[in-house]
Amino acid sequence: MMFLPFLILGLMVILSGIFTVKQQSAALVERFGKFQSIKRAGLQFKVPFLDRIAGRVNLKIQQLDVLVETKTKDNVFVKLKVSVQFKILSDAIYDAFYKLENPYEQITAYVFDTVRAEVPKMKLDDVFERKDDVALAIRRDLADAMNEYGYDIVKALVTDIDPDQQVKHAMNRINASEREKVAAEYEAEADRIKIVAKARAEAESKRLQGQGIADQRREIAKGLEESVEVLNKVGINSQEASALIVVTQHYDTLQSMGENSNSNLILLPNNPSSASNMLSDMVTSFTASMQMGEEMKRGSEEKKAEKIKLERRDGK
Repeated sequence: MMFLPFLILGLMVILSGIFTVKQQSAALVERFGKFQSIKRAGLQFKVPFLDRIAGRVNLKIQQLDVLVETKTKDNVFVKLKVSVQFKILSDAIYDAFYKLENPYEQITAYVFDTVRAEVPKMKLDDVFERKDDVALAIRRDLADAMNEYGYDIVKALVTDIDPDQQVKHAMNRINASEREKVAAEYEAEADRIKIVAKARAEAESKRLQGQGIADQRREIAKGLEESVEVLNKVGINSQEASALIVVTQHYDTLQSMGENSNSNLILLPNNPSSASNMLSDMVTSFTASMQMGEEMKRGSEEKKAEKIKLERRDGK
């Protein structure tokens, strides 16, 4: 029984040397202040009272967010949020633990230096368009510097670009003005299309209206001609027949106007010979029109004959 306390004490000493290391992490063991070994994940043992765990390192991929304020080439101050993803190299745990006192500050310093070297070369619009170039430059510079200390830079991302508030408003106004300009151009083009379509429709309407009037007058003339022939057959000469037709149409017109209660009729002073005078004027107009038509027809035939004569002469 007297050895039981010593047995318990020895067991406690042995148990004090047993420890565990979590997955994706490592523990660094020192003996009398000097580096002794690196313990990986699982159940591990250190010499009691001689060894101590100097520290533990995380082997997972970690992320550090850095907010950098800098100036662009066109003198606009802008804030960039840079996210750096990094991890400790499994074969360089010693360097990562002992060579750097504060790796986060070291990475932040390199991010500031790279951003303030790259962004001032660009205009504000280029910073938005080429943010991937800034991210690649950050990753390149960090990888060259941090590999020496046992850190691997997995990726660098520019996650946010925040210009001054007044600059944002100005950019929004520019964008809105540009869109209003495009909208005005489309509206003007639509108005132009409407005007052109309306003009074409009016032109077509006038053409069809003129064609209708011409057809109407042609049919009226044909009807008058047939009426005169019918009256001639019953012994009425052409002048009397024409006068009869004019008078008949005159009274037909008065009857049509009287059928509408809302119509107004103005009768000019006349005498019994008005119909005869109107007929004489119409006959004179028809005769002059026929003579002019015959002259134009003869002129056209003479020009055509002259053209054929010239063509035959040139052919010879």
